[in-house]
Amino acid sequence: MVITETSGGESSARKMRRRVPTSIESLDADILCIIFSFLNLFDLVHCTVVCNSWNAVIKRLKLLQASCRKMHHLGSTSLERPAEIDVEDFAMKHHKMALLRGRIDIERWEAHSHRVSQCRMKKGLLLTGVGDKVMRLWSLNSYKCMEEYSLPDASSLIDFDFDESKIVGLVGTRISIWRRNGQRSIFPSREGTIPRGLCMRYIDPEAVVGCEDGTARVFDMYSKTCSQIIRTNGGPITCLSLSDNQLFLSGSSLGRITVSDPLSDQPVATLKSTITAGGIQTICFNQRSNLAFSGTTAGYVSCWDLRKMGQLWEKRVSPNVVYSIQQLRNDTSVMVAGGIDGVLRVIDQKSGRVLSSCIMDDNGSTTLRRSNQVVVEKRRGKRVSQDIEIDKMERKTRPQISCLAMGMKKVVAAHSGKFISVWKFNHS
Repeated sequence: MVITETSGGESSARKMRRRVPTSIESLDADILCIIFSFLNLFDLVHCTVVCNSWNAVIKRLKLLQASCRKMHHLGSTSLERPAEIDVEDFAMKHHKMALLRGRIDIERWEAHSHRVSQCRMKKGLLLTGVGDKVMRLWSLNSYKCMEEYSLPDASSLIDFDFDESKIVGLVGTRISIWRRNGQRSIFPSREGTIPRGLCMRYIDPEAVVGCEDGTARVFDMYSKTCSQIIRTNGGPITCLSLSDNQLFLSGSSLGRITVSDPLSDQPVATLKSTITAGGIQTICFNQRSNLAFSGTTAGYVSCWDLRKMGQLWEKRVSPNVVYSIQQLRNDTSVMVAGGIDGVLRVIDQKSGRVLSSCIMDDNGSTTLRRSNQVVVEKRRGKRVSQDIEIDKMERKTRPQISCLAMGMKKVVAAHSGKFISVWKFNHS
């Protein structure tokens, strides 16, 4: 099974994969074995997808099994057959262990001159914006600003996302598309097309805008037309999540989650908790488990099974608003949540139990690197007890978290200020 790291930075093995010359496949197996013996399990797993010869050597010499035994202190009779090694499963377990037990290193820098409240991460790149008049695309390897995208006119940026070729943003009452080569095309809305958009997500070729009037408006980004209006009757739509099978979820300020199908102008289902009040502030969908997770203005996180269209659990994880929930695309074990109290929480997807709560250490910071663009500060993170009184913790150790983006053993946070922080969880 091939691992695909959908977001975050590159490991040493991934860098080798990117740079590997064709002649590397001719290296002697003994030499490769010596080199591979210095790698940990996680990097060894990445090496299996570099090229066929590396994969063959690792399987033939049972290096994954040996590394796994060393990691888990297993006996010589365990995991003997290569078929028993599930590469993706090992990666997800290592990711979870790092989040729960790993050392926390935090690197942060001033990403915008005014304010930044949103961030999106894909394949080692980070896009930041909302609150400033520009969006910036950063390398998470060097923290260098790769590109800067200015907003049209005096309109405000409301929401955005990006892929390998373009950036799509909801700007005022318009959809704007920035080509990654620097060209920009404006999608001008007709009068009344977007009354007031509050959020936006897209999967080519369509973008979905959640509006204040309770409608979800589907736009074809290439024909520049509104192809559908879905009336959810659930109040203003505050957040959206799209699935690969054409369904999309919308959360409202009235606490309802609406499941919609672009083939119908009526909702498929409407979900609402019977226990708690509070508007839906964030929502994310796990394609593998078919579960949706939502966070509310009252600090609750809920799990919904879309196969049965029912709620599985609901937990209050924070005394304040939960602004963002994120999980790694192929991970069905844990997710992270952040909000107004500034605590980064690792949550069990199956039960809703908070497994770990993290804040910044207040013992000061060191300058990691300087460049003409940014100064990167390095801090340590620390875990705190679930029973601790949050209001007694210094505010500087827990700046408000307005948005999260998640990668392998890594979480990026926007804090509704000028700074972006990268939380790296290192587990040997």
